Amino acid sequence: QVQLVESGGGLVLAGGSLSLSCAASGLTFSSYTMGWFRQAPGKERDFVATISWSSGSIRYADSVKGRFTISRDNAKNTVYLQMNSLKPEDTGVYYCAAANTHLVPSNARQYNYWGQGTQVTVSS
Repeated sequence: QVQLVESGGGLVLAGGSLSLSCAASGLTFSSYTMGWFRQAPGKERDFVATISWSSGSIRYADSVKGRFTISRDNAKNTVYLQMNSLKPEDTGVYYCAAANTHLVPSNARQYNYWGQGTQVTVSS
């Protein structure tokens, strides 16, 4: 049974930082592309960042480039999202996802497994 468990969300002031983690189990982690998505209230789930199995390919949404950093540790079956210079518009539920591909898709439909999400709230 595949499980993706996010942690690290919380409440932060604008300009602050948060670090999210996603621990995976039940899959061959090093074979999967891992992604982060977010969903604001009343909006669709949006792509944030993704990283290939080897960390050789990384993509970011334009809205987070230069502020967020995705990374992974295959020995720990964990993917991370470091978020700096946070803005109120970064508020939402952040989801970790796994895609059985060596590509780095931004389309949520290409991801096979999802975590339950962790809330990030950025206050102005």
